[in-house]
Amino acid sequence: MGRFRKILVPLDFSKHSDAALELAVQLAKEHGGELHLIHAYELPAAVTMAYGVAIPQSVWDGVQEAATERLEQGLARVKKAGVKGVTHLMTAPAADAITTAATTQKADLIVMGTRGLTGLKHVLLGSVAERVLRTAPCPVLTIKSED
Repeated sequence: MGRFRKILVPLDFSKHSDAALELAVQLAKEHGGELHLIHAYELPAAVTMAYGVAIPQSVWDGVQEAATERLEQGLARVKKAGVKGVTHLMTAPAADAITTAATTQKADLIVMGTRGLTGLKHVLLGSVAERVLRTAPCPVLTIKSED
């Protein structure tokens, strides 16, 4: 029937990813699709190793619990709208996790928020959306919410 049957929605819990989730829900309704909500976080091994800082496991457990809770809140919004969905929590750099999940889940589309950083902020922080656009196995739709 519809072309976008599996839609991957990366969430960083910003207003930009909220806007992406809203759009993805509408697309899933129109195409009879399901949403795969993903959040990725990365353990800063380079920082901890370089400075000999050990981050207690309880901190990472807290990060994982908080991310899981936020993903479940997103999933509740999806289900309330009458759309099927699942969540995925990954420990990896965001762009890598997104493209890996898109490949693994055989996503037809990625809908993701972008902050639209420019200038020095873009140079220093990079752009997850830009990296995903270059490496994704499927179309990518980016959305920037109003500031």
